[in-house]
Amino acid sequence: MLILGIDPGLATTGFGVVSSSPKNRSELKCIGYGTIDTTPDMILPERLKKIHSDLNRIITQYQPQALVMENVFFFKNAKTIIPVSQAQGVILLSAAKKKMPVYRYTPIEVKMTITGFTKADKKDVQREIKKILRLEEIPKPDDAADALSIASTYLIRSLNL
Repeated sequence: MLILGIDPGLATTGFGVVSSSPKNRSELKCIGYGTIDTTPDMILPERLKKIHSDLNRIITQYQPQALVMENVFFFKNAKTIIPVSQAQGVILLSAAKKKMPVYRYTPIEVKMTITGFTKADKKDVQREIKKILRLEEIPKPDDAADALSIASTYLIRSLNL
């Protein structure tokens, strides 16, 4: 099973592609990761269009069976609510156009699944995802590491690992 994890954002949208082995479902593997970046000098419609077109390219390249996105319902910075919501809308549209199922997890669900602790910090999650995916180093940037954690959460929970 191949899963695309997304950490949505207007400036930076992280993506991570994780698979489970057909022979050993508990063996998760990082297939790829990175970010879709936009800049503040771009007008909003162009930023959203870039997220849409880059995400479509990623979906076409990897052919995942599902898209899993962070479900953020609380924001520390009120200024980020609308831009992140707009990016989420474009991501959901991309998945719908490709007829991909979409699943969403809260940051607390991801932390609990990856580390076993709801109060784990970002570094704890990154260290654990490095172990789970048997990577040589922690994925960078943070948005990509978060996306890998989100995709891994889906596989761990759905496969009862």
